[in-house]
Amino acid sequence: MEIGIDSFAAMFSSMPQQPLSDQDAVEQLLARMKFADEVGIDIFGIGEHHRKGFLDSAPFELLSAAAAITKKIRLTTAVTVLSAADPVRVFQSYATLDLISKGRAEMVVGRGSFIDAYPLFGLQLEDYDDLFVEKLDLLMKIMQSEEITWRGRFRPALQQQAIYPRPVQDPAPVWIGVGGTPESFVRAGTLGLPLMVAIIGGETHHFKPLVDLYREAGKRAGHSPDRLKVGMHSLGYVAETRDQAMEEFYPGYAEAMNKIGRERGWSPMTRSRFEAQLGPRGALLVGDPEEVAEKIIRHSTALGGLSRLTFQMDTAELTHEKLLNAIKLIATRVKPLVNLSE
Repeated sequence: MEIGIDSFAAMFSSMPQQPLSDQDAVEQLLARMKFADEVGIDIFGIGEHHRKGFLDSAPFELLSAAAAITKKIRLTTAVTVLSAADPVRVFQSYATLDLISKGRAEMVVGRGSFIDAYPLFGLQLEDYDDLFVEKLDLLMKIMQSEEITWRGRFRPALQQQAIYPRPVQDPAPVWIGVGGTPESFVRAGTLGLPLMVAIIGGETHHFKPLVDLYREAGKRAGHSPDRLKVGMHSLGYVAETRDQAMEEFYPGYAEAMNKIGRERGWSPMTRSRFEAQLGPRGALLVGDPEEVAEKIIRHSTALGGLSRLTFQMDTAELTHEKLLNAIKLIATRVKPLVNLSE
C-alpha cells in the first residue's frame, strides 16, 4: 500500500499564538514536501480551494516547485476542481509538472467539497454534475490523443486541435476523487479509473457498499481488477503516544470543524464526538504509530483492499515542527508496519 500526505496549505483559524505569513507558510509547506521525499513517503498531494485560509488555489505551481527539490516522491493534485477549470489548461499544467518531475506527476480530479469556485469562475451550481461529466470526458480524450475534435455545452468546440506539451507518462495517472455520491463511484468504475475516497468522518465500513458499486461497474465495463484501485483520504496525525496525538490534534481540529460546520449546519464538534472517531471503526487516524498502522489495516480490510492511503493533517493547524515529526513517524514506523501486513 502506498502511504501519502495531502495538504490544503491551510491555516483555518489564524491562531494569534501562531502568527505566520503566507510566504512563510508556503516555504514551510515546500520544506515538508522535501522532507517527506527524504524519509520515504510515497506521495504528496496538494488540494485546490478558493477561499481565505487556504493557499492552494494554484496547486500545479506548488507541485512544480516541489518537483524541483524532490527526487522520488510522486506528486499529485488532491483534488483538481475539474468542474470549474478548462480541461485543456489542466492537461497542460499536468503535462508540464510531469516533465519537470521526470514522470512523477498524478492528478485526482473531482467536483470539490466547497462551492466557492463556481461563482468565482462564472458557473452555475445547477450545472454541478453536468460540468464535471463533460469536462472529464474532454480531459480523458486529451490524455488519449495528441489531436482531438470535440464539442460540448460549456466550452468552445475543438476541431482537429493538437494540444501540447505531452507528459512523460502514458497513460497518465488520473484518479477520480469522490465523497458519498453513488453515481460518482459508478462513473469511476465504468471509466476504469482509480478511485480516491475522502472519508473525513463516520465509520469507514459504511463506505463498503459504495466501493462495491465501483468495482461492480468496472467489472461490467470489462476492466481488469488491477485497474480498479481504491485509495482513501483521511484526517489524521501521528505522535509518539496516543495521548500526545490526541491533545495536540484536537484543539485545531475542533475549531476547524466547527468553522466549516457553521456553514453547513453540522452539529458542534465536541471532545466526546472526537474521541468516538478514534475507535477501531472511526475514520480518524490519530494516535501512536502502532495504533494508526493497525487502523489503516482494518480500514483496508473493511473496504476490500486499499492501494493507497493519504493523511490530511492541515485541519488541526499544527506547527511546522509537529508536522515534520508526524511525517517522519508515518514514513519510518507506520508505513513499515502496514507493508509488513500485506
